[in-house]
Amino acid sequence: MTKACLVFCGLGCAGLAFCCARSATAQDDLTQLIVELLKDPDKDIRSLAFEQIRNEAPGEAATRKFAELLPGLPADAQVGLLGALGDRGDRAAAPAVRNLLTSSKDEEIRIAAVKALGRLGQPDDLSVLVQLLLTGSQAEQDAARRSLIVLPGDGISAAMAKLMDDSPAAQRVALIEILAARHARNTIPSILKAAVHDDPLVRGAAMEALSKIVEPAHVAGMVQGVLKAERGRERDAAEKAVMLVCQRIEDPRQQAAPLLEAMDDLSSANRRTLLSTLGRVGGPDAREVVEEAVSGGDLHGDGIRALCNWPDASIAFRLLALARTEQHESHRRMALQALIRVAPLPDERSDQLRLDLLRTAMAMCSEDTDRRLVLDRAKAIRTTESLRFVLPYTDQDPYAEQACLTVVELAHHSSLREAHRAEFHAALDHVSQVSQDATVVDRAQRYKNGQTWVRPAVPVSQ
Repeated sequence: MTKACLVFCGLGCAGLAFCCARSATAQDDLTQLIVELLKDPDKDIRSLAFEQIRNEAPGEAATRKFAELLPGLPADAQVGLLGALGDRGDRAAAPAVRNLLTSSKDEEIRIAAVKALGRLGQPDDLSVLVQLLLTGSQAEQDAARRSLIVLPGDGISAAMAKLMDDSPAAQRVALIEILAARHARNTIPSILKAAVHDDPLVRGAAMEALSKIVEPAHVAGMVQGVLKAERGRERDAAEKAVMLVCQRIEDPRQQAAPLLEAMDDLSSANRRTLLSTLGRVGGPDAREVVEEAVSGGDLHGDGIRALCNWPDASIAFRLLALARTEQHESHRRMALQALIRVAPLPDERSDQLRLDLLRTAMAMCSEDTDRRLVLDRAKAIRTTESLRFVLPYTDQDPYAEQACLTVVELAHHSSLREAHRAEFHAALDHVSQVSQDATVVDRAQRYKNGQTWVRPAVPVSQ
């Protein structure tokens, strides 16, 4: 029997004795046994001690005794003990953890101390953790961020919001993201204020945070963030944030109501700016306002852009008409690209009707970029007809790689692929021969062999 097994048996007996006796002496004996194990040079033995600290020997006195050992342990043992004390959750260990954070030069120990403070800390620890968001190494910043998300206390989120007022932009952005992760709805007024900050990074972080934690009643405040945003990517992101909040209304016909109500109190210029946002939200009431703009001379272009933002395919045939009849070429192409986007969206239409509309859009394309967009969107219609539509383009140079990618995207769905095995296998063989993309070729061969392929995870921004 190994030393670790013998120790485990000893711990089990000691724990049983404590459960039976429930005496101070028995508890002291168990605590002392764990202390001795912490000092053991064998890592496996120390690991057993860490588990006992997490789950056994209750009480603040035991916690303090374990924490007192921190400075005298080897570095790896300090890291393990900090993790165990954090999991134990007894704030009696916090002073020792703070001391180690300020005194240690070892980054791994500091990171472990920061993580432990996330479980053990108090409002007084907030300033240290926030400072690490700017001054710490990347690993320390990540640990501080995680700890600030879980740091307990009713006033923690409000204190973070107050700190934002005097923080530099980078720190303010980090705090906003943390408040969103904490789902700190009591800080919504502060985040709404940040949504109109002079720094675009702060505004963007605030609008994204609001999209995660507010209710439709706050749309009027978010509208100010849309109006403040610079045209382009920032404005698009702000509009989508409002859209996400409006979509929390269960009835799709009512989702535009809070935005329309907010627009009523604005100047005509600001209402014009928000037509694009209104188009992203959609719905019959929004459609009425947007169509009125399309009919008006000065607002015609803004109305077209709003229709091209529509979130569902209910607008598809209107876009088809605009792509055919609009006077301005830029508006026609905008409508065509929007049609390509919405045509395959799932709704009550049949797969064949969705594909027919996409085919029609392809026939109307005059630019290779738009044709490639059609081929990309075809993957959303999971039928053999889509495969037959796309396959001929694998032999046409301007579109071959996109067509090959769509073929393997369709083949990714095993139920579709296996139901039409011969046709898909022939298509995958062809893709393997013509594609210059190693990943596409690998996927084609895997699918033909009945193997799986795991799509790489998209990195999550911190």
